[in-house]
Amino acid sequence: MGLFNIVILVVLIGGMLFMTTRSQKKQRDMRNDMMSKLQKGAHVVTIGRLHGMIDSINEADKTVTLDCDGIFLVFDMDAIAKVIDQPHVDASTETVMATEKPAVTSEMAEEPKSDDAAKLTDPAETKEVSTDK
Repeated sequence: MGLFNIVILVVLIGGMLFMTTRSQKKQRDMRNDMMSKLQKGAHVVTIGRLHGMIDSINEADKTVTLDCDGIFLVFDMDAIAKVIDQPHVDASTETVMATEKPAVTSEMAEEPKSDDAAKLTDPAETKEVSTDK
């Protein structure tokens, strides 16, 4: 009975190791794929949660220059956490254009109308507190 328990334990540990290395390999492959597709004009977020647009990529130094509202910052490529949107190239004109964001509709822009919210912000409802004794 002791040999059977050891075999079961070895199989379980081997299965756990296989599953963890497999998921890590998938994550590494996804990240390498994302990094290989980076191009000028892509909107990215760094590991420090800084949002910017790629201005240039230096493959030799493994750095990327981000344009953050006119301020150009140089980061290691490892600092890119995620790509928000990739620019697409128009084949007829060879220009790079960012993907469009959906427009805000009037239904989205309206604030919710609630009687509770009106009661909380009504200046007539506020009471003055006197500190004189």
